[in-house]
Amino acid sequence: MFLWTKPLGLRTFGQSLEKARDSAVLAANQGLYNGFLAAGLIFGLFYPEPHAGMHIQVFFLICVIAAGAYGGYSVSPKILAVQAAPALLALIPLFLS
Repeated sequence: MFLWTKPLGLRTFGQSLEKARDSAVLAANQGLYNGFLAAGLIFGLFYPEPHAGMHIQVFFLICVIAAGAYGGYSVSPKILAVQAAPALLALIPLFLS
């Protein structure tokens, strides 16, 4: 969200500065959305009732996986590796706990 038009953001997403500037509003929206997903995961982590907290975390991880799968399909398969796969891996310790 904040690095979209900076060198790191340009390299990470393979964008030209012009294209990044043209899509900065969309990137900000996507960054805000991802921030809300992170807030939901943190909320679930610190929820006072652990069993309910686990369900909250599972819900938000599934949301991340769904968004990553759609991004992998519609934008770049790389998104599957950087977004969906870590969320899928995070489900393993939740189910084992």
